[in-house]
Amino acid sequence: MTIRVSITDAVQRLPELTERVKEGETVVITEGDTPVADLVPHHEKKGLSLEAGDEFLRQRGIKEIFPHVADDFDEPLPEDILLRPLP
Repeated sequence: MTIRVSITDAVQRLPELTERVKEGETVVITEGDTPVADLVPHHEKKGLSLEAGDEFLRQRGIKEIFPHVADDFDEPLPEDILLRPLP
């Protein structure tokens, strides 16, 4: 469920609104009729862990992800390859 409150109302009711968010509701804070912020349950950020990636490579004895990149890697492909029909 979503409820809408003004900024002034949100300031005065923050403890109550926080409890409602903990129970799964979303609180939309408005300025006039315009939504300006949402109060939603907090979620820990998850994503790419570079340290975990390094450990994964180290455990497998991999020292370089790309040991060699051809000098012409980013050059345009020749036309005969570009115009060849797909299999």
